[in-house]
Amino acid sequence: MERTQIKNLKEKIGEKVKVSGFVQVRRDQGGIKFFVVRDVTGTVQVVFLKGAGEVFNKAGEVSLESVVSIEGLVKEEKQAPGGFEISAESLEILSKAEPELPIPVLEEKSGEPTDITKRLDWRWVDLRKEENLKIFKVWTELEKGFRSYYSQQGYIQIYTPSLMGTASETGSDVFKLQYFEGEAYLAQSPQFYKQMAQASGFEKVFCVGPVFRAEPSFTSRHMTEFTGWDFELSYIDSHLDVMSEEENLIVSGFTQLKNTVLPDLEIPSTPFPRITMEEAKEKLNKAGIKAGRKFDISGEEEIEICKIIKEETGHDFVFVTDWPAEARPFYHMRYEDNPSLTKSFDLLYKGLEITTGSQREHRYDVLISQAKEKGMSVESLSDYLNFFKFGCPPHGGAGIGPGRLVMKILNIPSVKEVTFLPRDVRRLKP
Repeated sequence: MERTQIKNLKEKIGEKVKVSGFVQVRRDQGGIKFFVVRDVTGTVQVVFLKGAGEVFNKAGEVSLESVVSIEGLVKEEKQAPGGFEISAESLEILSKAEPELPIPVLEEKSGEPTDITKRLDWRWVDLRKEENLKIFKVWTELEKGFRSYYSQQGYIQIYTPSLMGTASETGSDVFKLQYFEGEAYLAQSPQFYKQMAQASGFEKVFCVGPVFRAEPSFTSRHMTEFTGWDFELSYIDSHLDVMSEEENLIVSGFTQLKNTVLPDLEIPSTPFPRITMEEAKEKLNKAGIKAGRKFDISGEEEIEICKIIKEETGHDFVFVTDWPAEARPFYHMRYEDNPSLTKSFDLLYKGLEITTGSQREHRYDVLISQAKEKGMSVESLSDYLNFFKFGCPPHGGAGIGPGRLVMKILNIPSVKEVTFLPRDVRRLKP
């Protein structure tokens, strides 16, 4: 018999079906045994009657979270979850679970929740929880929405290497490793290669891939490896064009989420609020928030500026623009009338930075000058700088942290909890 997914059982009332999944709950009431069986689409109650013979006895051998296949009749039952249940006629144990689970799949509502560290130690069991499955459905649908926009706008997907011969930012906070007779770095970003694609005439590109940061951070927002969503486009007038493009991407992603897994999600209106970094600092100062670093915005300041913008506009997003050159990489373009400021931005969402972007500097001589100013070796950057020697259109782009975006969409306290297998300073397994 062909397997039926649990979400489709309501259409099969009065029919015999086969379902397969994990045994989430089991109860024994003497002459009746109950299972709740879970697959990726939902759960169903299964009833084993003593008069059914061997299948009843076999049900008694099954431990929680064992994987089973069950054949039986779908019957209407108002007291059962969903209004129907399966009366079991046969049972096959596909994989029997050890009797003692390392962590519970169903947490006791009255008890203490399982510690996050232990949950991550047993991640594959933790991911069986319905709420955790939902996280990755959100990831999937959000990316579908982004890809839909990319497709409509003629973007080309590129696949950039994780191994680089030169650090992609300033050289700090990178993982260095031996590479045969030389050294290599794990990519902090696909930035250089996105720009190479502009010099190649691709005009609009996006990429999805791992990003590595050797920051010894122990916060709820940092990891040593995470997934980055990046895009880059040519023939822009300024970083404002990049910001508008990201707004369109986010609206497309949120619309896809609303139409699939999050019907109550609010689609953000465009344009998003935009303030300069100087204006952000002024608003924080006026609100009595103690100023952090002069050339940066601290995590606390991100939270507070988002609260202020929410009160002023009702919006959960805000672009903070015009960052000082001291705070930005050498390849960010600067204002000609004020070279102390860059044509760059961060996008904040619900108190958290989720994006950094800018118009890039595409002029070879200016790039050399700005790299030297940052104390970088022009020789070590020669492969990158060569991209701009033979013509390159004006361009810009952004790097998005989708884990942080999903974290805030679902109001989950740590980016590690929305990551399939998080990597941080202390965690390299499972």
